[in-house]
Amino acid sequence: MSANPQMQSPVTPEPIFRAASAFQLSQALRGALELDLFTALAEGPSDAKQVAQRCQASERGCRILCDFLTMHGLLTKEEGRWGLAPEAAVFLNRKSPAYLGDIVGFLQAPEFLRCYDDIAGAVRKGGAVFNEHGTVGPEDPIWVNFAHNMAPMMRGAAMDIADVLGDGGEEPWKVLDIAAGHGLFGVEIAKKNPQAQIVALDWAAVLEVAKENAAKAGVADRYQALAGSAFDVDYGGGYDIVLLTNFLHHFDRATCVGLMKKSFAALKPGGRVITLEFIPNDDRVTPASNASFAFIALASTPGGDAYTFSELESMFAEAGFASSEMQEMHRSPERLVISRR
Repeated sequence: MSANPQMQSPVTPEPIFRAASAFQLSQALRGALELDLFTALAEGPSDAKQVAQRCQASERGCRILCDFLTMHGLLTKEEGRWGLAPEAAVFLNRKSPAYLGDIVGFLQAPEFLRCYDDIAGAVRKGGAVFNEHGTVGPEDPIWVNFAHNMAPMMRGAAMDIADVLGDGGEEPWKVLDIAAGHGLFGVEIAKKNPQAQIVALDWAAVLEVAKENAAKAGVADRYQALAGSAFDVDYGGGYDIVLLTNFLHHFDRATCVGLMKKSFAALKPGGRVITLEFIPNDDRVTPASNASFAFIALASTPGGDAYTFSELESMFAEAGFASSEMQEMHRSPERLVISRR
């Protein structure tokens, strides 16, 4: 028996309106961070006048912005006073050690937003349309921006990787960090294992950021920079570990397999490649935080994708690796793949 149509929920255009106006929330977040609104509210629940005084803005503007952010779960409101939702208190208060507000500087940078100017064109082509290389062209300055602004978001994942690897019995590991960016993945390993030597590979300008982070962490004496393209530079050999963190999603399968083969050749027998990626389930729609990364790859790269574990396992096998296993992370929605030579 079919369901009674009168008992079904009515179809409304709400999801379409929400999708069409989603940019308003990202811009509201950006404005709130510029005003230091979340840090101001960390001092305690406040009314419009108090918020306006702390942010040096109009009462009307603060009222409307705070209400809007309350509707979207970033603030709370009780008896005309706003406070911080738990996530905002941890990640958006500038005085919090887990502050992530700087990620907006990358995710909303004009050179990154341009990737989304012609999505229909990207779908027709099957990849980025704003230039031949997308965001993975030689020496693209966007990755200096990434290294500066996205490091706080990656710190938890870097700590997870270091925890998974352990201290190796303090053996003198030789670690290659491909597309090192901010350098935190190699830095955390060096902190965990005081005998580990890190070789960070990236564009020269990006490596300056990584070297700064290594110096701040006190591991600069065990941190070496190797400038150039991951596809062209001679890695050398004898590595115990090769890090492929947030890199494979930029490229098509054949390019990934080529990089894996090059990594295989650089490893010692029994060495490991550690891959960190936004890995979706086989249905490609769950978990949404990982599966949605395919859309970013479509807009910003010529042929990248959010690869499933079965796809990555197949690629590593084709490159000669004996086995691959996937692990969930504790501090990040990303997933870890460990592939053994």
